[in-house]
Amino acid sequence: MQTKKHTNNHQIVDYDAVLDAKFGKVGTQEREAFRREAYAYYMGQIIYNARKSEKVTQAELASRIGVNKSYISKIENGDIEPGSGTFYRIIDALGLRFEITKKIC
Repeated sequence: MQTKKHTNNHQIVDYDAVLDAKFGKVGTQEREAFRREAYAYYMGQIIYNARKSEKVTQAELASRIGVNKSYISKIENGDIEPGSGTFYRIIDALGLRFEITKKIC
């Protein structure tokens, strides 16, 4: 029996090239829109995971920071990006700490 060799033609070598092809070069409106959307989704997932880890409902978190539940849902779904003040209030309400450190080269 002869074995067929399988090659994968879908290997990503340069992720920036993939993004350039799909969303345009860095600095274009399309690329910036994608970056903002991806960042909002990523931030939403961080908040979602932190909230679940602390066993807090969306309604409880919303009450703690003075917003409504749908606002928390929109953040977690990546529909909106919280401002820095809201982000810090969320982190504080979940009993977490946000730390900024300088990269050592």
